[in-house]
Amino acid sequence: LEGMLRGAGEPILDRGNPIGIKLADLASVSLEPAGQLELSGGPVASLHDTRAELDAHFAEVRAAARPLGLGFAPLGFHPLATRADMPWMPKGRYAIMRRYMPLVGSRGLDMMTRTCTVQVNLDFASETDMVRKLRVSLGLQPLATALFANSPFTEGKPNGLLSGRAHAWLDTDNQRSGIPAVMFEDGFGFARYAEWVVDNVPMYFVYRDGIYHDVAGQSFRDFMNGRLADFPGTIATLGDFADHMTTVFTDARLKRFLEMRGADAGTPEMMLAQSAFWVGLLYDDAALAAAASLLRGASWADFVALRAVVPAQGLAAPFRGGTLGDLARIAVAIARDGLRARALRDADGNDESVYLAPLEAIAAGAPTQAEYWLNRYRTVWNGDVRPIFNEAAI
Repeated sequence: LEGMLRGAGEPILDRGNPIGIKLADLASVSLEPAGQLELSGGPVASLHDTRAELDAHFAEVRAAARPLGLGFAPLGFHPLATRADMPWMPKGRYAIMRRYMPLVGSRGLDMMTRTCTVQVNLDFASETDMVRKLRVSLGLQPLATALFANSPFTEGKPNGLLSGRAHAWLDTDNQRSGIPAVMFEDGFGFARYAEWVVDNVPMYFVYRDGIYHDVAGQSFRDFMNGRLADFPGTIATLGDFADHMTTVFTDARLKRFLEMRGADAGTPEMMLAQSAFWVGLLYDDAALAAAASLLRGASWADFVALRAVVPAQGLAAPFRGGTLGDLARIAVAIARDGLRARALRDADGNDESVYLAPLEAIAAGAPTQAEYWLNRYRTVWNGDVRPIFNEAAI
């Protein structure tokens, strides 16, 4: 972080410890629990801008990391380290989550320390638009998990899964994770979501005077009413509610935008393909309607059941008389049409559909990232997972 600060930005501190960098245009770089480095990009108009932003970020990271002998490999789950091997970053909120996670799930500490994801953040235009996009996004999140699966190893061996990261999320504080039924109920909107966050998602912390105070498991409704045990008489502020919303980890998360959370970290090409997939599906009215039609008749229970089997079965998971692989071919084609309809071109005249190329190959039968690594492990690597670090490095 200090090396990256030599370029631009200002440090983000937690009790004097550098934990991130504020950049221009609402962007930032921050540390996740075990040192995963996260770029929170600024809002951009096109996927060509996303590509430029990622290219610049990777160059800055390499320049700061290489003199320190550090590298970065975007994989969904650490392929070698045990949980005990992983370091913990000096963030106050992470200390609270570290204590609380084992009380509410068996895999929360793995999620925090050994997983890595790439998320896509997308606008909505109105409450009605939000609900349409959120439901399509939640319903297709298991498909995204299958397409972007990239975590088939745990502690040096195949784990029997394609997405170990998604498997970890199946038992990570499920009151705030997964695909909530409330999002598919009649009348769902901003107010209903706020009520759900207040009444159904337990608190982690209260942030006051630069300190995170552990109130994990307590009720935000009690906080609003001045009845929080450790802060009697203190009434929650809007800022407290904004903090509380950051502790919701649903597969598609509603904030002032929609956050797609179902994919493993992967190659830079796959990062762009992920953005292209969701932009193509959600940012063109005809594409959004076609995507919604793919899910018509499927229930919340169907999506939850699919989410449970996808980490192991990937695109072979059954879906409505076929497989997710069948759904992938149609969904990727819809995304391509949506991107072509946007007709946003780069300097060479390419529209944004060029970024779907890796997904088009997978939909046509090419291996996913996880399947590719498993083949390397069984052949070229002779059962040694360590070469993945050099081969996956960015």
